[in-house]
Amino acid sequence: MKFSDYRLADTIKTNIAKLGYKKPTDIQFKSIPPILKGEDVLVIAQTGTGKTAAFAIPILHKLHEYKASKRSYGVSCLIMAPTHELAIQIESVFNSLAKHTKVVTLSVHGGVDQEPQIKQLNKGVDVVIATPGRMFDLVSQGALDLKRIETLILDEADHMLDLGFIKDIRDLMWHLPRRRQTLFFSATINDEIKKLAYSLVTNAIRIQISPKDPVAKNIEHSVAHIEMDDKRFFLESVVKNNIDKKILVFVRTKVRAERVKKAMERVNIETDTIHSDRLQEEREQTMRHFRKGDLKILIATDISARGIDIPNVELVINYDLPESSEHYIHRVGRTGRGDNKGQAISFSSIEEKDMLQEIEENLGKPIARLEITKADYQYTKLDTEEKVNDWQSIVNDIQQDELIYKKGKKKKKKKKKKKNI
Repeated sequence: MKFSDYRLADTIKTNIAKLGYKKPTDIQFKSIPPILKGEDVLVIAQTGTGKTAAFAIPILHKLHEYKASKRSYGVSCLIMAPTHELAIQIESVFNSLAKHTKVVTLSVHGGVDQEPQIKQLNKGVDVVIATPGRMFDLVSQGALDLKRIETLILDEADHMLDLGFIKDIRDLMWHLPRRRQTLFFSATINDEIKKLAYSLVTNAIRIQISPKDPVAKNIEHSVAHIEMDDKRFFLESVVKNNIDKKILVFVRTKVRAERVKKAMERVNIETDTIHSDRLQEEREQTMRHFRKGDLKILIATDISARGIDIPNVELVINYDLPESSEHYIHRVGRTGRGDNKGQAISFSSIEEKDMLQEIEENLGKPIARLEITKADYQYTKLDTEEKVNDWQSIVNDIQQDELIYKKGKKKKKKKKKKKNI
């Protein structure tokens, strides 16, 4: 079936064609019809499967048809997103698909002045894409009225739970009409997510696009055993062997992101970082440069990059292993989007042995090993442009890394103890 076969407004069909979409992905094929009918939908699907368009297309069609026959009376669709970057990205997709319609979309999030957002809300908005903090600020000030919401969409619901937004989601229900359409999207599913989902939806159509391997089949992913102190040498080597590729590097903390950036600067490799300590304006500018290809290497933390659809990322490097298999799936899912092929490489040190084992157990199979001979390992360490007079700063970095990992292990032990209580 092609998009041209769907009963959608001609304007939206034209916008879909201009974006180069001909046939719907599996998630779009299964989600669009029930959403058009007004049914609640619970979707579990990998990243990179086209889920934003899966809900944007039918919602925009319904709003376009409604506005053609009646006057708009306020916000009728609310989309909850866990991060600023994801909210902005969803807004971009809606705006692309809504060209030449009268549907107005606005993303509201922290990190920027709220006055322009309030002004736009006063002018009239149909779709609001919000992060929890800014949304509740605007509701408490009377700037955002949620009493006429007809459709609620929770995107990246598993990540919202990871960030501790479950209370915010439950509090949100007090501000919404009981009779509404609810669409729940998550990349992973566990008992907590399932419990939350079924408390929000009514007689939902469940759609699960989850092959046996949770990592998309067009992503080649592997792991190499590299000691913590040596990771910067191997990152330098991988980057220099993939000089024209767009590379996304994941680290565990914002402090670590800045240190890896400095290590790359010492060997004349241009990078930039995205994490919560940077100003929103800086983050947006960095993302624009990376999307355009002006910046080839981006160093990111999980919170900042989760759910971001960056075109043509050819290589993902897990400089640090993530703390869970869910984060691993999301990280490697930044490459190989849609029909594109992608590659992901993870650096695993002896300190991360338990993390690797846990990730593989949850994935249900081992990750392919990237074997490095002793000779090649030593050659990579020696073949570096690291300046000798920077050794003191390097030693300081190494000591800081060790402290971070010790703290991380303590946190994990505390979490496990809490679970056992």
